[in-house]
Amino acid sequence: MSKFNNPMKVITGPNTRWSYANVWEPKSINGGAPKYSVSLIIPKSDKTTVDKINAAIKAAYEEGQSKLKGNGRSVPALSAIKTPLRDGDLERPDDEAYANSYFINANSPSAPGIVDADRNIIIDRSEVYSGVYGRASISLYAFNSNGNKGIACGLNNLQKIKDGEPLGGKSRAEDDFATDVDDDFLS
Repeated sequence: MSKFNNPMKVITGPNTRWSYANVWEPKSINGGAPKYSVSLIIPKSDKTTVDKINAAIKAAYEEGQSKLKGNGRSVPALSAIKTPLRDGDLERPDDEAYANSYFINANSPSAPGIVDADRNIIIDRSEVYSGVYGRASISLYAFNSNGNKGIACGLNNLQKIKDGEPLGGKSRAEDDFATDVDDDFLS
């Protein structure tokens, strides 16, 4: 347990689902610097995590006022800037994985630490994929870049709690070959 209380750091609940999990190799998005990233799908019923994220957004806004002000005369209202917590029902209505959930995209230029439920480091990359459930350590911070102002979400570490149905339509090899019988073999 950290002895420093950082109001901008959040540990999500264990029912957070990971999507677009680029946690082993950094990827470039729109030609930007390569980053590790994950979309964290948080059930709307997980009010504790949602409240913690909203409090961290407010704390990042308060701490980042000078950055948000930039060369302007005043700090824009929190409601007028981009914030990272988004409503899956509104923004991803055709994606069942985001139904009745919020989501937040977290990224980092450095690799996140990844552990299992017992806090053992996960080395086998097949253990972590889009669709698993786990907790995430994230930090919220203010940004002002190229005329865009807002609050962003940094990815710290991940803890896999349990397996889930893989997202993105790709099946797992263990599932494809779960039976020894091959009905089509030499037919």
